[in-house]
Amino acid sequence: MQIKISSRHGHLSEATQAKLQAKLEKLTRLFERLTEVELTVDLENPDLTHVELRVDSEHKHDFVAKDSNAEFMAAVDGVIHKLEQQLRKYKEKIQEHRGPGLRQQSADVLPDTNE
Repeated sequence: MQIKISSRHGHLSEATQAKLQAKLEKLTRLFERLTEVELTVDLENPDLTHVELRVDSEHKHDFVAKDSNAEFMAAVDGVIHKLEQQLRKYKEKIQEHRGPGLRQQSADVLPDTNE
């Protein structure tokens, strides 16, 4: 998985970038098929930090989350939480896509022969 961290109208220190990278690497625990994660931080307004997170995964599924907050790390945590919810919902959707298993189908169709 490739992680890109960029900032607009300002600079992020190496320590901050390392913290952000560690947080973003945890996204693969939720969904293994992530190919690229791009975090953009807009520091134009000193009173309000805008954060955008874009995640690309296999099979052309893209996820986007945006958040704004007065505190930098609160905005980052908020955007990561939003994206985690999207990933959980998508993963649940694709796992429920399958129909009932063969054992469940055969148990429903076959009559009880012990009578």
